[in-house]
Amino acid sequence: MITITAVIRAKSGHEVTMRDALAAVAGHVAANEPQTIGFFISQSEEDPCLFTTYERFADKAAMDRHNGSAAVATFFGIAKPLLDGAVTLVTSNEVSATQR
Repeated sequence: MITITAVIRAKSGHEVTMRDALAAVAGHVAANEPQTIGFFISQSEEDPCLFTTYERFADKAAMDRHNGSAAVATFFGIAKPLLDGAVTLVTSNEVSATQR
């Protein structure tokens, strides 16, 4: 399983727009990307400008399809002017996962 963790910081006052843009990507994933195994969005309780996504892909091809999708392009078109700094991306091979 290939994963991406993204750390995204929105400029103050743009938290709702960033959350909505991320949720739109999640909706696209749910409807159109069966090989994207999970797409999780978190918003910090202490700093509402700070978001984290955790994305799980069946393989590299699925990750590449997701990253090249119109939904991701639309997200970055919305998000780019709202970002407070660079997006941190960590691509990894999942070592362990526990689900209940």
